[in-house]
Amino acid sequence: MPTPAPRAGADTVDPARASSAGRELLPQVRLKHWGRWVSAAVIVVVLVALAYGASQGDIAYGDIPYYLVSPIILQGLVGTIVLAVVAQVSAVVIGVVIALMRISANPVAQAFAAGYTWLFRGLPVLLQILLWYNLALIFPRLTVGVPFTDVVFLDVSTNDVMTTFVAAFLGLALNESAYMAEIVRAGLKSVDRGQIEAAQSIGQTPAQRMARIVLPQAMRIIIPPTGNDFINMLKGTAMASVIGYLELIKAANNISSFNLQVMETLIAAAIWYMVVVSVASVGQYHLERSFDRQDRRPGGPPNARALRRKIAADLGRAPLVRSTP
Repeated sequence: MPTPAPRAGADTVDPARASSAGRELLPQVRLKHWGRWVSAAVIVVVLVALAYGASQGDIAYGDIPYYLVSPIILQGLVGTIVLAVVAQVSAVVIGVVIALMRISANPVAQAFAAGYTWLFRGLPVLLQILLWYNLALIFPRLTVGVPFTDVVFLDVSTNDVMTTFVAAFLGLALNESAYMAEIVRAGLKSVDRGQIEAAQSIGQTPAQRMARIVLPQAMRIIIPPTGNDFINMLKGTAMASVIGYLELIKAANNISSFNLQVMETLIAAAIWYMVVVSVASVGQYHLERSFDRQDRRPGGPPNARALRRKIAADLGRAPLVRSTP
């Protein structure tokens, strides 16, 4: 005769009843995660050893707060932020243009965009900065005028134009624009082709389709790598120190060349780098969340929902017929 099933919601089973029914309860054994304890102990020991070794070094840790607010360090901090922001914004604008040329139907524009990406992605950033800074060796003067005539609108020395900021800006912005072009192109390709065709069917121009349908949805793909590239741009500005541009590394070296406190000034620069990168990471996080929240709404992004309502409203209308002369 089969034993009755236990009632739903019963928390315990009577051992005597289980034994009489021919069932034996297995003992409950708590798992011991020895690997977790060993790895945690190793990590703690390594961290303690590093902290102890750093405390025994010949470093005046009490001077680091003073260097954090030093006028030269603060000036280098401003130079780092300004150069990174200007270079990144310019790279985004140029990258969008190159990406649109890359996906256009014009074969000349496609070839130019492909060659542009190939050139600036292939050269190291430091090499590009040095090439721009020494441009006067190739073009001593920059002249703008009408070709094959004596009409000249601008004629200046290249050394007067190619300052340390301009050379660093061109090297960083043009290199980053090549990567941005590929990021933007991938974002544009991620948009469903059907939505583009639907927008075209209701008479939207290519500019309207790009601004209202494609870009709002592509931004969800574009923003994460762009945020990562901006963080790399903040750190990449350190390469401008080789041509004398005053950023954090150059400011730290200027101070340590007088008082020989190399590690103290470098640690101060490292702290400022971490602060700036942390702020940029928080901004990237909230920007990504805003676009993710927008795409997760019922019906998708607002522009896509408006497009579907527009198409649904137009379904009851008579189809447009092109008149022939």
